[in-house]
Amino acid sequence: MARKRAQAFELGEHRIAPGTQERVLLPAARLYSDTPLDLHVEVLHGTKPGPVLLVCAAIHGDELNGVEICRRLIQIVDPKTLTGTLLLVPVVNMFGFIQQTRYLPDRRDLNRCFPGSERGALGSRLAFLFRTQLVERATHIIDLHTGAIHRSNLPQIRVNLDNEEATQMAEAFNSPVIMNAKDRDGSLRSQAAELGVPLILYEAGEALRFDYSAIQAGVNGVTNVMKMLKMMKGRRTRKKVTPVVAQRSVWVRAEADGLVLHKIELGATVTRGQVLAHIAPPHGGEQTGIYATVSGIVIGVSNIPVSHEGEALFHIACFDPDEIPYATEMVDTFVEAYNDRPS
Repeated sequence: MARKRAQAFELGEHRIAPGTQERVLLPAARLYSDTPLDLHVEVLHGTKPGPVLLVCAAIHGDELNGVEICRRLIQIVDPKTLTGTLLLVPVVNMFGFIQQTRYLPDRRDLNRCFPGSERGALGSRLAFLFRTQLVERATHIIDLHTGAIHRSNLPQIRVNLDNEEATQMAEAFNSPVIMNAKDRDGSLRSQAAELGVPLILYEAGEALRFDYSAIQAGVNGVTNVMKMLKMMKGRRTRKKVTPVVAQRSVWVRAEADGLVLHKIELGATVTRGQVLAHIAPPHGGEQTGIYATVSGIVIGVSNIPVSHEGEALFHIACFDPDEIPYATEMVDTFVEAYNDRPS
């Protein structure tokens, strides 16, 4: 019995034939200089029917690792051997990307504007376009992020573990840590959940910086998910890492103002009461210790060496005590597998 061949994939005014790749520009907005801005979608449409995977980046315009992950995927995925359809959107927030900022021109967070409105504010209109043209067409979504500006994140997957299919995607991605994260109102995650589309969110690195190990891990992670969904053939790239699930996390905040003198690094295993940093007055004087309030692994750090009292400095993922040694081993294995070099 012959295998069923895929039909043409329609997006906007375009019809993408099976086994081909096409760049689709969806008119999104105009700058006040009357310059048009388009939502750039790279469509890779396979020869056989299957899942429609949407991979998007830079919904926060200054988070750049995902842009490079998408660029590499465009180069390595062959639509002639693909089952299903891959939709790649390297830059969702074009305004923020141009200005190298997280936000839209009106200082709104695009990732709090869903489901959007055709007649709303700028962010609402862009969210509406993205939802109606892409999110509602997808069967699965991978949303690529980094830490905020001046904050670095250990590569991690955030997912609502109540969603079984999304959990399978998270496990296939092969990041060292999976964070159980509930959906936030107005976010792409909450919109996908409302539509019944499984979504995972990959966080790695820092805004406005390339982290080449996080980028390569992201490329491998997306292709691992594609292989799990049977969109691609071949073995998954595991790098001997089995993700460890953290049910919660806590931020440790500065207890004083001054210079932040780190005593641990991103990815470090810490125990409750351990010194994470000292806060030193810039003109000399007694230092204040910053201590871990829980045991776990540091998955996020502030990179600014000065702080006001109350600012978040260290993000710690919490694990059961008997899981910490294994979690430490997985993080160490991941760091060794993905060295920080351009590739």
